[in-house]
Amino acid sequence: MLEKIGAKITYLDVNNEGFIDLKQLENSINKETLVVSIIHGNNEIGTIQDIEKIGKICKKNGVYFHVDACQSYTKTKIDVETQSIDLLTLNAHKIHGPKGIGALYIRKETKIGPLLHGGGHERGMRSGTENVPGIIGFGEAVRISSMKDAKNMEKIRDYAIKKILEIPSVSINGSGGKDRLCNNINISFRNIEGEAIGQYLEGYGIYVSTGSACASHTLKKSHVLRAIGVDDFGINSSIRISISKFNKKEDIDYFIVVLKTVVEKLRRISPFPEPNK
Repeated sequence: MLEKIGAKITYLDVNNEGFIDLKQLENSINKETLVVSIIHGNNEIGTIQDIEKIGKICKKNGVYFHVDACQSYTKTKIDVETQSIDLLTLNAHKIHGPKGIGALYIRKETKIGPLLHGGGHERGMRSGTENVPGIIGFGEAVRISSMKDAKNMEKIRDYAIKKILEIPSVSINGSGGKDRLCNNINISFRNIEGEAIGQYLEGYGIYVSTGSACASHTLKKSHVLRAIGVDDFGINSSIRISISKFNKKEDIDYFIVVLKTVVEKLRRISPFPEPNK
């Protein structure tokens, strides 16, 4: 939106795991730079950026630092002081709270105008009747969240990845270990379509996504996977698996049995050549 009204926007490159180059970031900041905006944990590939290092660069150069933490909130460390965060976007439905409610942390001295004008609600920042049930639900979702849940999801995620990699010609997209969201797995199967995999899995009561939910109404290929160097075959054959704090190892075992069956069936009828041919 800002670009459309004349603002100059710099888009940072990422490596094959989805990490930005901190030197490129620092070199991109000039005397006219107003704000640096970074997704903490990527919604498609799970890569977690080092926002503490990014925050230090922003602070040193006197620019505002905005972090989109919708995916990472309650799943990994966020500290607005040690990470020099001026603006922080959060939402509820990624942590089992109600849909349609979010929050924006604004550091006290940050100069920012209202999102919506009118009655002066939300300290003058967003006019309109407040969604009180949503706010209460968001608060409760935060209250009952814990890092113990995140650790359990991380174990289940790693177990799932290990089992998925037993399938031939499969690759994991994004970063690994502690630098990946505890609930995220993004994989490519190379010679079968992710959309077909998803449709077959639905028949077994398993729901996965292809690409980002934000872009589910479009047919465009994932710009995230393209940015990390995944080719068209890899993009078209990718699925994203999201793990919940309510999932157990037994759920993964069932998923893996079904996934192997589905992949084997689709590869038998696939018009695409085997990846190694």
